[in-house]
Amino acid sequence: VHFPDTERAEWLNKTVKQMWPFICQFIEKLFRETIEPAVRGANNHLSTFSFTKIDIGHQPLRINGVKVYTENVDKRQIILDLQISFVGNCEIDLEIKRYFCRAGVKSIQIHGTMRVILEPLIGDMPLIGALSLFFLRKPLLEINWTGLTNLLDVPGLNGLSDTIILDIISNYLVLPNRITVPLVSEVQIAQLRFPIPKGVLRIHFIEAQDLEGKDTYLKGIVKGKSDPYGIIRVGNQIFQSKVIKENLNPKWNEVYEALVYEHPGQELEIELFDEDPDKDDFLGSLMIDLIEVEKERLLDEWFTLDEVSKGKLHLKLEWLTLMPTAENLDKVLTSIRADKDQANDGLSSALLILYLDSARNLPSGKKLNSNPNPLVLLSVGHKAQESKIRYKTNEPVWEENFTFFVHNPKRQDLEVEVRDEQHQCSLGNFKLPLSQLLESEDLTMHQRFHLSNSGPNSTINMKIALRVLSLEKQARSPDHQHSAQVKRPSLSKDARKSSFKPQVPVSPPPDSNKPVPASPVTDSDKKTDTAEKSQPPNASPQWPTDLSRSSSSLHASNFSYSPSHLSVKEPTPSIASDISLPIATQELRQRLRQLENGTTLGQSPLGQIQLTIRHSSQRNKLIVVVHSCRNLIAFSEEGSDPYVRMYLLPDKRRSGRRKTHVSKKTLNPVFDQIFDFSVSLPEVQRRTLDVAVKNSGGFLSKDKGLLGKLLIPLASEELAKGWTQWYDLTEDGTRPHGAS
Repeated sequence: VHFPDTERAEWLNKTVKQMWPFICQFIEKLFRETIEPAVRGANNHLSTFSFTKIDIGHQPLRINGVKVYTENVDKRQIILDLQISFVGNCEIDLEIKRYFCRAGVKSIQIHGTMRVILEPLIGDMPLIGALSLFFLRKPLLEINWTGLTNLLDVPGLNGLSDTIILDIISNYLVLPNRITVPLVSEVQIAQLRFPIPKGVLRIHFIEAQDLEGKDTYLKGIVKGKSDPYGIIRVGNQIFQSKVIKENLNPKWNEVYEALVYEHPGQELEIELFDEDPDKDDFLGSLMIDLIEVEKERLLDEWFTLDEVSKGKLHLKLEWLTLMPTAENLDKVLTSIRADKDQANDGLSSALLILYLDSARNLPSGKKLNSNPNPLVLLSVGHKAQESKIRYKTNEPVWEENFTFFVHNPKRQDLEVEVRDEQHQCSLGNFKLPLSQLLESEDLTMHQRFHLSNSGPNSTINMKIALRVLSLEKQARSPDHQHSAQVKRPSLSKDARKSSFKPQVPVSPPPDSNKPVPASPVTDSDKKTDTAEKSQPPNASPQWPTDLSRSSSSLHASNFSYSPSHLSVKEPTPSIASDISLPIATQELRQRLRQLENGTTLGQSPLGQIQLTIRHSSQRNKLIVVVHSCRNLIAFSEEGSDPYVRMYLLPDKRRSGRRKTHVSKKTLNPVFDQIFDFSVSLPEVQRRTLDVAVKNSGGFLSKDKGLLGKLLIPLASEELAKGWTQWYDLTEDGTRPHGAS
């Protein structure tokens, strides 16, 4: 396991400092020429909106680290991750004259990882064709307002709150929203503006077990149950499950489908909450690296929840590849049973990707000789999306991307309607059966489509591509365990306990409620409420009943759980504790004496362990990779069954324990497993990592015991950079010294 280094870049900070006044000029121009007209046009009440002062401040943006990806990237691109933080004392004043309203911003803070992609690289100056910028996940954003209450009293804004405004702004910064800056005019920017996702993640959100009971009765004397629900995030796509009332072992059996645009770096984040009338309690979280899901293709597993003392979650994850040919389509349709039913919703067999470029010669709408305010309404089945409005033009240019999940492309159509927002009338429409795309080369069409019920030469220019979603399972032996293979950077590794080995894949019986993917709550989908309300009420029992709830409950939780949410109990010594049992040390001493009598011992009589240790300031976690051990002592004639367990002392609670899988009958086991502990850098430098290599043996077996121990004080300056090292194992963990 190799961690690409995050390097310091002081030269870059000096450059940014020198450029800062010019960057501020650009930002001011952006506010006045782009944001101000957009706000004025958004709502009649805001037609007198203006910025009276824009001062971004003297404190430049800082780049705390740069990571350059060199593996798994296209030869014609460069991918950089910049860890940025901006703490600025700005002065941005705005007013809405019509309502005598004044407000402003005193300071802004942004912390996050910005991805910069330089592509395509070309053999001519300036060598880089274009630059794309976006945040992989929502940055931490804090805005200190003045006069916000006045602003929120204005008609048209009165439904907002500061958390909703922050949510809207941060979602604009996250994938799939990106800023593309062309550096060479000849570069086909359309190719950059037609991003095809790397894959689709199908998430079967099945069930949980042994969750914490958060609801109490009789003023807290009686511990009750919880009303659990889950929030699932991939980038800026957010799904929320239904609430299961009073159940610590809820069964949801829901399915969601999410687009994955960018990896390395994107993760599946899941949080469980207990629904309460006032504030929902936190029941645990989980983060899974999507690179590993892509490698495995299909995972059906129980995962232990992080940041809580108990609870596990059963997920089935499928990585679907986007295929540009239709040869697998029949197989895919059969696998999701779309060949049998006539419905237009259910699991998806294909993805429709659409780039809406422009329209020409649109009719003038209701009033003659007046230009319309055109927008485009696109729909596939029950799902509808709207473009932005272009004002006072009959030759609008949109340059927008849309994606639709398609249940059965052989039977479904794409319907396109151009509407005049001002007079609420149609300016033309057309229908494209998706079966036409199946016959096109690369399943792609890029052309001007003639509009019906429109002007004589009215056309709309679009690029449309269909991609078939294929699982492409890899053949593997029946006794294969994915637990040993999947490295997850932020999973509690209690999931590797032998009792939690992946169980028989669970899927609902064929005829029971067929799970239907729920729609993610993204910006584009907020507009689809009307389309979805028009569904027959019995369309499917699995649609989340109230999608709008997710945004409100999200900012209620907003990642800021106070420790009081977590049930912190007294540390309980773990049953399988090691050196705390004197008998384990005695056994080890006895074994050492036996070895000494028979052989001459080398420098490290108990063998060695190789670890990578580093602290990630970005995720606020200590990350430990257990690579392998060598020359361990044999517990029986067949060798040992070693595994590694760790604590971050002084915490020896069961929830603080991390364990690898057991490696059978070997003295040189390879684990290559990643573990993490949620702890800040100043705090971790006061802690000690307690590592023990143990022999598994059967339950109550006499062969259970300690193979060697290691105590590593973490008070090192190098912790942020990290290191990989072989360590000698000793009987009590003292005097560890690196072997290499």
